[in-house]
Amino acid sequence: MRIIYLVEYIAFFIGAVIASFIINKLLLSFAKNLGIRNKNDVVVRWSNTSKPSLGGISLYFTFIIAVLAYATLFSEDNIFDEIEFVGLIGASTLAFGIGVADDAYNTQPFLKLFGQILCGVILVFTNNGIDVFHQPVFDGALTVLWVVAVMNSLNMLDNMDGITGTVSFFILLTCFVALGLITDPSNVLWSVLIVAEMGALVGFLFYNINPAKMFMGDTGSQFIALFVSFFGIKALWNLPAAFELPSWTSVFLILTAFTPAVADTLTVVINRRKRGVSVMLGGKDHTTHHLVYRGFTDYKVWIIFVIISLFSFAYAIVLSVLVIKGHYFFSVLGGLFFLLVFIPLYRTTLKYHAPTPKQELVE
Repeated sequence: MRIIYLVEYIAFFIGAVIASFIINKLLLSFAKNLGIRNKNDVVVRWSNTSKPSLGGISLYFTFIIAVLAYATLFSEDNIFDEIEFVGLIGASTLAFGIGVADDAYNTQPFLKLFGQILCGVILVFTNNGIDVFHQPVFDGALTVLWVVAVMNSLNMLDNMDGITGTVSFFILLTCFVALGLITDPSNVLWSVLIVAEMGALVGFLFYNINPAKMFMGDTGSQFIALFVSFFGIKALWNLPAAFELPSWTSVFLILTAFTPAVADTLTVVINRRKRGVSVMLGGKDHTTHHLVYRGFTDYKVWIIFVIISLFSFAYAIVLSVLVIKGHYFFSVLGGLFFLLVFIPLYRTTLKYHAPTPKQELVE
């Protein structure tokens, strides 16, 4: 039976890669000017050239295609009767809509925040919340805070070719493996959706790895962040609860799996607060940018984040297995791993800065 499930996962992954690739190819061919925003905004955008911010369309519609394919071809039950699944569909569609609106109209931050909060509320009221305190009010508040944090963190991380797509891929890979440790092998819906979205990311990254032909845009970052936050809850936040283990271990599992995103966001928040600059504004002050200031090319920065994400995945899975086997305190090592990544990245932002105009002329 496990071989059948494996074949099913592979089929969905390959199918999603193909679907995403084709969708992005069509979008580039027929909508060269659609989705290009901030054409003259070289302060916020790292790239000095405008490119279509259409990648999120393929990420969302590949997800919908996977849902329809699973519902019609592989599931004997009506998955639309499952409240948890309906919650994912509703929240992810809202997140997609938030991104579309922001890409098209550059919406006000408070409206975007309201939509993100509503996404979290939808998850809470469809039984998709975090189970750490075992108290509905506190767990619900933490769930909303988590969703908003991830949606903003991955949106901020989407500042250089290939970064957010790659980080999201490895987080989902972590969730896929961790979920396999929790659920009944015959319950494959969540796993199918994860591998399908991983395939969608691969199809998008073909056009997004440096030199990128297209960007993810807020359409993509908002949707994929909601998707990632949802499965972060299912596979990592609630892993200890599934085995009646200490809830605090989930914090370190999450920190490990999300290390690349958390390290970048925390660095930006600290540095901007020190400068008295709003955290909500865009800028070329992320860890990725400072690595370029240090002398790495955009492509090498992407490789660095691939390596960090790969180690985050491997370490998170090792810690998950140890926690399940009762070795709770090993989860604390997730905090050590985070510091080993965060400290060098943060120090890089303090030491290496954008060249002044005079320096650029000399070079």
